[in-house]
Amino acid sequence: MIYKTQGTCSRAIEFDIDDKGIINHVAFEGGCDGNSKGVAALVEGLSVDTVIDRLQGIDCRGRGTSCPDQLAKALSAWKAGEME
Repeated sequence: MIYKTQGTCSRAIEFDIDDKGIINHVAFEGGCDGNSKGVAALVEGLSVDTVIDRLQGIDCRGRGTSCPDQLAKALSAWKAGEME
C-alpha cells in the first residue's frame, strides 16, 4: 500500500502488513534517507497497534507531524479500512 504524506520531507510511505497485523515492509519516498531506513528497520516485524502507539504524535521541527507520525497515520488509515 502507498500512503501520501502531508507536512513532511517524505512524499509517500509504502508498506505491507500480513493477515495478523504485523508489518512486513516499510519504505519512505524522500525524506532523510538514514532516518527513514532506520524507522523502517525498527518497525518491521512489529504489530500495527504497537507502531501506532509508539510513533503517533512525534513532531519534527514544529511542523505538527513527522515521518514517524505520518507512518502512524498511514497505519491508522489502514486499520480503519480507509486504504486498499
